[in-house]
Amino acid sequence: MIGKKKWYVKVLIIIALLVGAFYAAFPILWMFLNSFKPNSEIFAWPPTWISERFSFDAYKAIFQSPDQIRFFINSYVIAGTVVVFTLVIGILAAYAFSRFDFPGKSIINTLIVSVQAVPPITLLIPYLSLIVTLKLYNTYWALILTYMLFTLPYAILMTTGYFNTLPKDLDEAVMIDGGSRFKALWRILVPTAIPGLVSVGMYTFMQAWNEYLFALALTKTNNMRTVPVGINLLMGQHAYEWNQMMAMSVLGSLPVLILFLFFQRYFIAGMTAGSVKN
Repeated sequence: MIGKKKWYVKVLIIIALLVGAFYAAFPILWMFLNSFKPNSEIFAWPPTWISERFSFDAYKAIFQSPDQIRFFINSYVIAGTVVVFTLVIGILAAYAFSRFDFPGKSIINTLIVSVQAVPPITLLIPYLSLIVTLKLYNTYWALILTYMLFTLPYAILMTTGYFNTLPKDLDEAVMIDGGSRFKALWRILVPTAIPGLVSVGMYTFMQAWNEYLFALALTKTNNMRTVPVGINLLMGQHAYEWNQMMAMSVLGSLPVLILFLFFQRYFIAGMTAGSVKN
């Protein structure tokens, strides 16, 4: 009797997981299929899964548009730069928090955590004023510095938690052999902490790649816009280019999807290890 109950429970769990997976994947599938349809067919009733007029016109329009190509270039440059700077600064700060005791350490740590609790939209107006004052408006640096404001606290907290799981004997062994702390960090701790750093890097890239609000407010010309803003620009005053919006959304989702597929095991291991000890 107990065995039968367990069997039914397993079946119910599998069904629930399948329903949840379909619910989560349906919008993505619908977006992908609609990217190959003409605008007139997207809202046709009854809806069609596979278009009778299947075409790559939406993708061709994107690749033939200098502005939309520029959106992708901007997103790659900004997101890539944010990842590099966030990782380097985050590693150095995390090493200090993990290995040293210094005055104000707990206060600084509290401030870092509190930044994570502030809704980004509340900082839009003051940060816009700051960017304009620094004469960085409508530049790469305006977005890079802004995104680092939101990615660095997470990077420091997660990397500190990961470094805390690594014994201090590793540092001491390097210094006994005549090496410096800097060498111990970059030659020993960083390679050992690769899973945690990969998870931080992926999170940072996704944050910078998908951000819309500040990308819209801190830029004004198409040569500085990013992919999320570029998708919004396809909404015209009299007509929406739905198929191009869908195609651009598909292309915009690919970098994050590819990163996750390649680094999935590192991402999961890093997220788990970084939260064990803080």
